[in-house]
Amino acid sequence: MRPFEGLRVLDLTHVFAGPFCTYQLGVLGAEVIKIEPVDRPDMTRADGADAELNAAGMGLSFQAQGGGKRALALDLKSDAGQAIFDRLLATADVVVQNYTAHAVEELGLGYDRLAALKPDLIYCAISGFGATGPKAAHPAYDVVIQAYAGVMAANGEAGSDPVRVGPAMVDYGTGAQAALAISVALYGRALTGQGRRIDVAMADCALMLMNSHTATTLATGVAPRPHGNRDPSLAGYATYETADGTLMIGAYTNAQMANLMRAVGEDAVANELAATPRAEIAGRREGDAALLAGVLRGKTAAEWEEILNTHHVPAARVRGLAEALDEPQFGTRSVVQQVGQDRFAVAGFTYDHGTPSLDSAPRAHGADSRAVLEELGIDAATFNDLAARGVVFSPS
Repeated sequence: MRPFEGLRVLDLTHVFAGPFCTYQLGVLGAEVIKIEPVDRPDMTRADGADAELNAAGMGLSFQAQGGGKRALALDLKSDAGQAIFDRLLATADVVVQNYTAHAVEELGLGYDRLAALKPDLIYCAISGFGATGPKAAHPAYDVVIQAYAGVMAANGEAGSDPVRVGPAMVDYGTGAQAALAISVALYGRALTGQGRRIDVAMADCALMLMNSHTATTLATGVAPRPHGNRDPSLAGYATYETADGTLMIGAYTNAQMANLMRAVGEDAVANELAATPRAEIAGRREGDAALLAGVLRGKTAAEWEEILNTHHVPAARVRGLAEALDEPQFGTRSVVQQVGQDRFAVAGFTYDHGTPSLDSAPRAHGADSRAVLEELGIDAATFNDLAARGVVFSPS
């Protein structure tokens, strides 16, 4: 049995951060009902690398965090739609939304109203800047938060212009933080019976995702400068060119750096490193780096990866994502799972029992509208009338 089986989550989110949060709850067993407007489905349904899927409303950008959810299309702007939502709320444990503050009030999704209907509700609101402060009402996407919170300025080569992190790391980091907040709130409710309002800001989460940088800047007033693929102090914490590709080495401790030198046949240098005080390691960097740059060109990146790992030195040949996904290592894990004809990344952890799993592939817009409303006691004739009036949508 997975930890969240028996929980019901109403998912009123779109794009990446919110849907990823509810996706993580779903693979842990929660029943997630994704509620989309009748006339404006999640925008990511039309985004992705496959044009046919985009046209069908099943874009890969949507599918990435759309699996394991039921799909309800409901017009929350209508009185009838809000009445249906309120009935659904009575059956739910968690509401997650990432609408703008204006839309929240217009749609009747504010915490005070919902908590009055269901006092033990766990309510999570995700936004760019949170519910307080001068930027509370400002819109945001991942790239905007990267710029605002200093992520771009911390990324790139030394002396280069700021560079955004390519994948939507702030979005997904925010979704993970939100899922953690909800999980802890549910634990608290199990102890006290109290509901809770959660305010998740992407900008706050960005600071947490670079916490050591944040801590350094808070303490010194000076932000660490970007240094690309080479640490400014550690020769063993950098990329090097080999006979056929690029190798990333993560020798961070003195012991790892000594092991690195022994692995490349430099025992004398290894002994020197092992005896060097940590404060003096940076002074050795350029000489040690030059030595490594010369010797590492003598073998392939794959050969060095095996040699260094055998010597307990973290190292990996730089791979593209498509190649990485075919690595045998991932085949031994459950992070990627097969659902029907497709594969999806599910969760970055496992349990000894009840491990995260994906129960179903992503669903079409409104695919479960009829079934969800039938469970609320709404008969076929009433459903058809609601559909005719545009209150609900079902593709069949």
